[in-house]
Parts: sequence; C-alpha cells; structure tokens
Amino acid sequence: MDKVCVFLSVLCLTASCQSISDSQRLFSIAVSRVQHLHLLAQRLFSDFESSLQTEEQRQLNKIFLQDFCNSDYIISPIDKHETQRSSVLKLLSISYRLVDSWEYPSRALAPGSAPRNQISPKLSELKTGILLLIGANQDGAELFPDSSAFQLAPYGNYYQSLGGDESMRRTYELLACFKKDMHKVETYLTVAKCRLSPEANCTL
Repeated sequence: MDKVCVFLSVLCLTASCQSISDSQRLFSIAVSRVQHLHLLAQRLFSDFESSLQTEEQRQLNKIFLQDFCNSDYIISPIDKHETQRSSVLKLLSISYRLVDSWEYPSRALAPGSAPRNQISPKLSELKTGILLLIGANQDGAELFPDSSAFQLAPYGNYYQSLGGDESMRRTYELLACFKKDMHKVETYLTVAKCRLSPEANCTL
C-alpha cells in the first residue's frame, strides 16, 4: 500500500510539473508576441514623430497628455507595486481586455504601411494565447460575467473624415495609445510569467 501511495504521489507531482511546464511555454510565447507588438508600436510612433516638425511634436504631446486613451476605462493597476500584488488571473484578464480593445482600431494604424499588416494577426494570436492561459489559471471561475461591459467604441471619431491638423492629432493619439497599451500588456504578462518561478525576482 505504501508503494502505491508513493507511486500515485510521483504521478501527481509529474502531472503538476508538466502543467507548470506547459504554462511556462505558453507564457513565453505570449510574452514574445507582445514584445514584438510593443517594438512595432514604438517603431510606428517614432516614424510618425519623425515626419513632424519640432513644434508640431511639442503641441501634439501637450494635447495628448491632457487626453485619455479609450482603454483607460479598463481598470488596471495604478503603479508597479499594485501590479506586483495583483493575481496572475487578474493580470491575464486585464491583458486580454487591453488586447481585445485594439482588435478594431488596429486596422487604422499607419494605413498603407507594411508593418500595419502584421498588427491585426499578431493581436489575434496574442488574444488566443491569453485565453488559453486564462483557462489554465481560472479554476472554473467566471472571468467575464458581463462581456458587454467591455465592448469599447472605436477611438474617438477617428474613422470619420477629418481635416489636416485634426487627422494628424488623431493619428498621433492612436499610435501613442497603442504603444502605451502594448507596454502595459508586456509588463503584466512578464510579471504573471515570473510568478511560475518562485525563485525568480519579479521586481519591476
């Protein structure tokens, strides 16, 4: 009987290790995906900024700091300390909502440029990966009890026909918000992944 108990314990431990290994692999893929998207967002934003005059950059940055991104309505940690205190499931939930909020607006990022064509497919892949991680970490809890509450409208009136300066401002805001949100998701997923390695230092 003792041998049977030991054998079952080993099996359970092996299954647990396999589960952790699978989660680590999924997290690694998700973090890699969002890192690529964050770099892409930085590139698009830098390219747009370089096309502006110095005074235009200054004015647009000043305006943007007074505005909110559409995704700011998604409640998320206010600082690095709250991020570190948040559960893995909470960080995954927020990451999912942030990525999902860009599914439609991403089609308007840098129209006509080659990098733009990479954004929507990579966002979709990332969202699928985060859903798999949520399923592995939620233990039957209902994560999105009212999914309609998280349906976000497109960024402002971006898709309407806009004139010169207004169109420039909206493009600047859209790219700046995309960069900001991908940085958030990268941070949240990196911290969540780190939680699977108790010996790791997850300090931001």
